[in-house]
Amino acid sequence: MAKKRAVKTSSARKAVKPLSGKIALVTGGSRGIGFAIANTLGNAGAKVVITGRDESSLVDAAAQISRAGGKAVTRHCDVRNPKSVATLFNAVRGEFRHLDILVNNAGVAQPNMSVADMPLEVWHEVIETNLTGLFLCSKAALPLLRTGGTIVNNLSVSARNVFPSFSAYTASKHGALGFTSSLREELRARGIRVIALMPGATDTGIWDQFWPEAPRERMMSAESVADALLSAILLPENASVDELLIMPAGGSL
Repeated sequence: MAKKRAVKTSSARKAVKPLSGKIALVTGGSRGIGFAIANTLGNAGAKVVITGRDESSLVDAAAQISRAGGKAVTRHCDVRNPKSVATLFNAVRGEFRHLDILVNNAGVAQPNMSVADMPLEVWHEVIETNLTGLFLCSKAALPLLRTGGTIVNNLSVSARNVFPSFSAYTASKHGALGFTSSLREELRARGIRVIALMPGATDTGIWDQFWPEAPRERMMSAESVADALLSAILLPENASVDELLIMPAGGSL
């Protein structure tokens, strides 16, 4: 009997689709936190558009979301490129007519290096991806978003904290927080929520770029971040989480 009750409970939980009929777009949605968010939104009933620069990774991610019971379509997009962003949002408009949730997740880290040693190319890569890309996608999404819509900007705790030898990354995230705060005030009258997502240390592949020996066992999972974000998105329209800071239970690394 206990086994049958457990099965029924699980089935009921899977049947709850609070985002049914919603359209969500997740940039950088093929891996890490972006994939976890896309998968969670898909499981909650949203039709999810995932974007990135690696076609094969996008196809694999969409297949995983489908196997988990969600629906995902893929679109190639380089958020640094205005034409690529315009093509993406024109495709969304043509296929879905509107957008309910935009998750600006695409981002890059930087090598661990001082300002004195940093090539200009590294600075441009980080700023153009993490800050300019955020602006381009947000601006392109505005005509598609309706009252009750949500923009989520994945910023990381670097939006508030300062880390030496990561000046480009820190500058991009501090700037992105300022942009997010300004955009939020502009969109309040339209009933569109803007959430600054600021996860602490999360076990994703980005650590391989600058700290391969990082203690992954002390980090949060990407799925934990996605679950917390879903709770914020599902708040009633008369409530909003402006800043969502999520930290490992054991504190900072």
